[in-house]
Amino acid sequence: MFRSLILSAVLFIIQAMASNPTYAYIPGFFAQDDPQADPNAIGALPDRFGLLDSSPGHWQKFRFNITALNLEGEPEDSVKVFFLGRHGEGFHNFAEAKYGTPAWDDYWSKLDGDGTIVWGPDALLTPLGVQQAEAAHNKWLDEIPSGIPVPTVFYSSPLTRASRTLEITWNDITLPNKTHASHLHPSHKVVIAENCREVYGVHTCDKRHPKSWIAQSFPSFTFERGFTEEDELWTPDNRETDEHVDARALSILDHIWDRYPTETSDSLAG
Repeated sequence: MFRSLILSAVLFIIQAMASNPTYAYIPGFFAQDDPQADPNAIGALPDRFGLLDSSPGHWQKFRFNITALNLEGEPEDSVKVFFLGRHGEGFHNFAEAKYGTPAWDDYWSKLDGDGTIVWGPDALLTPLGVQQAEAAHNKWLDEIPSGIPVPTVFYSSPLTRASRTLEITWNDITLPNKTHASHLHPSHKVVIAENCREVYGVHTCDKRHPKSWIAQSFPSFTFERGFTEEDELWTPDNRETDEHVDARALSILDHIWDRYPTETSDSLAG
């Protein structure tokens, strides 16, 4: 089975293969697809989330193309759209900018704070980070009336900055009408998955809170099966390798395809 994705900064599409699935992205839909694209020129929230088609009915055409790709492929192949959201600025990001990356990596990242700022364990969003998540929320409100495919499945990192960004981004948003709510609307199924988290180890900002703390802080979220009470991945001495991060990301794709084979629109916050 071949699993493919249409890739963009916030949006992907994906296809797959059965007993030994392989993944590839489908280019040509978003500005972020171009390997030479300048992220700074594109920006965090470009028009249409970077969709290249600006003609009338662009999201309807996009949906049609996804459906056509799934119908025209081999029976075991499938295509999914992934909306990828990065967390807003955390206090660890603020501290790294304050001290510079070399000093951050060598010294400050191993502490919980500097006496003024606290970033560990599990750094929270700064006020700017909250504003960035609110901007993403407003961008979705702008695009939904134009027919953007809204995710039906949500996955989040267990780190607070990611879960909070997802919560702010999707708070009060539901279909077909926007309904006021104090938490993420229950129609959005949010699963906290250990392997959705970013690189872990050494930096205190990347050590998560206990499961019970997360459950109390995000009562509308659920946990993947086997999620442990304590963070059993983070250690103070070893930083995770890029190769291991890649393997964990692949395991999340495998999991989503196996658990939601018929869903075509998903969201990941990390």
